[in-house]
Amino acid sequence: MSRPDLSLLFPAAEPASSPPEQPERRGPQRANGDVAELIAQLRASQAELEAQNQVLRYSQAAAESASERFEALFSSVPLSLMVVDEHDMVVQANSMAQRSFQPRETDRPLTALMPFVSDSHAPRVREAFDQARAMGTAEATEVVFHISEGRHITGDLHIARIESRSEQDAPLTQFLCAVIDQGPLLAERQALQRSAQELQERNVQLHTSERRLEAVINSALDAIICVDQHERITVFNPTAAMLFQCATSDALGSPLSRFLPEAQQVLAFAQLTTQAALGEMTALTASGRELAVEISVSFERHAEGETTTVFARDLTARKREEARRNALEGQLRESHKMQAVGTMAGGIAHDFNNILHAILGNVELAKADCPPGTPMYESLLEIDKAGRRARDLVRQILTFSRNEPPKRAAVTLAEVVHDTERLLRVTLPPEIELTVHVPPDLPPVLADATQVEQAVLNLCTNAVHAIGSRRGRIRVDAALIQPDQRMRESLGLSAGDYVAVRVHDNGPGMDAGTQSRIFEPFFTTKPVGQGTGLGLAVVHGVMRTHGGGVDVHSAPGEGSRFTLYFPVASDAMMAALSDVPAPAAPASPPAVAPATDRLLHVMYVDDDEALVFLVQRLLRRRGYEVSGFTDPHQATDALQAHPERYDLLVTDYNMPGYSGLDLVRAARTIRSDLPVALASGYVTAEIEQAALAEGARALIHKPNDVEELCATVDRLAHGG
Repeated sequence: MSRPDLSLLFPAAEPASSPPEQPERRGPQRANGDVAELIAQLRASQAELEAQNQVLRYSQAAAESASERFEALFSSVPLSLMVVDEHDMVVQANSMAQRSFQPRETDRPLTALMPFVSDSHAPRVREAFDQARAMGTAEATEVVFHISEGRHITGDLHIARIESRSEQDAPLTQFLCAVIDQGPLLAERQALQRSAQELQERNVQLHTSERRLEAVINSALDAIICVDQHERITVFNPTAAMLFQCATSDALGSPLSRFLPEAQQVLAFAQLTTQAALGEMTALTASGRELAVEISVSFERHAEGETTTVFARDLTARKREEARRNALEGQLRESHKMQAVGTMAGGIAHDFNNILHAILGNVELAKADCPPGTPMYESLLEIDKAGRRARDLVRQILTFSRNEPPKRAAVTLAEVVHDTERLLRVTLPPEIELTVHVPPDLPPVLADATQVEQAVLNLCTNAVHAIGSRRGRIRVDAALIQPDQRMRESLGLSAGDYVAVRVHDNGPGMDAGTQSRIFEPFFTTKPVGQGTGLGLAVVHGVMRTHGGGVDVHSAPGEGSRFTLYFPVASDAMMAALSDVPAPAAPASPPAVAPATDRLLHVMYVDDDEALVFLVQRLLRRRGYEVSGFTDPHQATDALQAHPERYDLLVTDYNMPGYSGLDLVRAARTIRSDLPVALASGYVTAEIEQAALAEGARALIHKPNDVEELCATVDRLAHGG
C-alpha cells in the first residue's frame, strides 16, 4: 500500500532545540554498520507514524466537524427526515418529522414508518423501498400518512439507500427518508382545479348564453341590428334580412345609414341615455323601397368601444290594420247614418202616406160624382196622376228605409237585365253606347224581379246622366263569383256564391267626398229640378233587403263601376218556395151578411181624421156600415160595449200612445173570432210577424188604390 505524500498536508517537523552541535563523540559504544542502518529506518518509520497520526487527527477533526454539520443540517432542515433500517424501525428522526408525525404527546410515537402509511398506499411505499434497495433511490408521490383521528399528511416520500459498517465490520443497509408535505400544494392544486372547473363551467354557460342569445336574436319578430363604434353593422338577424330584403352576408359591414337614413339621429342619443324608444321612422330596403318602422335603441359601452343595438318593428301590417279599422269604422258610421236616415224617411213616408191616401181616395170619390169628359173630370185625372207619382216616390223612400225582406222568388238575372236593356234603349241618347253581356247559364237568385230591375235601371240611368252630352260607353255584365274575406267584411256579406252584376261607365267619375254620400236619400249632384237624389238610395235599400251588397269603385276622370252582389238561391230555398201555396184570388161578395140580411159593419181606426172620413165614404158607397174612430181607446170601449155589432176591424199601426198591435190584442181578447186587419205605410218584418202572431188576418200597406183597399175589406169581412 502506497503511503500518501503527507508533506503536502503537513510541513516537515522542525527538530527540537538542542545545544550547539558538538563534535561527534566517538567511543567504543558507537554503532556502525547494519545497526546504524536499522536505527535510521526506525527513526524514519517513527517520523512517518507521527505524520500519519497527525493526518488521522486532522481527518478525525474534519469528520467530527462534518458530523456536526450533518447533525445540524439533519435537525434543522424544514423537511421531515428519518433514517429507517431494513426492519422499518426509525433509527433517527429530525424535529420536523417529530412535529409532523407526533404533534401531541398522546399521538403514536414515531418508531416505525409503515404504520403511518395508508393501507391503500402501503403497496406503493413497499415497492419504493425495494426500488431504493436495488437502485439506490426511489420516490412515492402523494402518499397519505394517518397521524391521528381526523388528521393526516399527504406528501411525497423520497428514499435514499445508505451503507454503513457495524462494529463487527459487517455491511449495514439503512434508508434516508424525506417526506415533503404536499398539502398546501394539493390545496392550491385543488383550488386551481376548482377554479379551472368553475371557469370551464362559466365558459360553457357563456357559450350556452351566447347560443341562446343568438337563437333569441335569430327568432325575434323584430329586426335586430348591432352597430360598432364606426357605425358598421356587426349583427343582422333573419328578421332584419327579411324586412330590409337584404342577405345577412351582404348587410354585415355596411353603414347603418344604408337602411336607416336617420341613423345620426338614432346614434345621437348614445350621449344621453343607455336606451331610447324613438317611435316611427322611415327605413329603406336594399332596393330603395321605403318602409314605416318603429325604432328603439340600446347603447352599451365596453373596453373596445361602444355597441349600439337597433330594434326595428315593421309597421306595414299595423298601418294596414289601422286603415282597415278606419274603413270599417267609416262603414259603421255610414251604416248608422243610413239607418238614422232610413228611420227618418220611414216616419216622413208614414205622414205622406196618410196625406196621399186621403188625396187619392177623395179623387176617386170626386171622379165617381163627376161626369166623364167635363173639364172638372180632366182636372181630377191630373190630380190622380200627380198623386200616383207622389205615391211612387214615397214607395221609393220606403224601399230604402224598410228592413223587411221583399217577396222573393227564383229569378234569372239574365232575363231581368235584358228586360232592363229594352227599357233603356228606348230613351238612350245616340251618343252613348250600351253593351250588355250576361251569361245565360248563371244560377237563379232569390229576388223580387221588379226591385232588381229597378236597381239595375237606376244604375244605368245614373251612368247616362253622369256621361251627359258627351260620347260614352256603358257596360253591363254579370258573373258567378265568391267574394273574398275583405269584400265580405266590407259589404257585410256571408260566405257563399254570389251573382255579381256590374254597371261600368266612362263618365267623369266621383271623388271620395261624393262617394261617401251617394247612398244618402235626397243627395244629388244634379242641378236643381233634375233629380230627386233617391236613385242610389233605392239601389242600396234593394240590395240590403235581398241580403246582398253594392260596391263602388270610382275616381275623378276614370269613370265609375257599381257592382251588385245577389246571393245564389240554394236548393233548400228553391224547395221551400215550391211548397208555398199560391194566394187565392180575392172575391167580390156583396156587403150584406147572408144570415141576417143586414149591412156588414166595419170599424175603422186611424189617428188621421181625414183618412177616417175618406174610408167611411168609400166603404159606405160599397154598401158597408162604417164606424170611424180617431181615438183607439174609444174604439176599444165601443167594441167592449157591443162586440157582436162589428164584422171587421181595420186599424192603423202608428198611433200615438196606443199602437195598432195593442188594439188588435184587445179586440182578440174581447172577441176572438173578429177578423182584424192592420194598416200602415211602414211595416217591418218584425211588425208583420208580431201582427200575425196576435191574430191579424192581413196587413194593408198605405197608400193603396181604392179598389185594392175595398177588395181587402170585402175578403176579410166575408171570412176570406
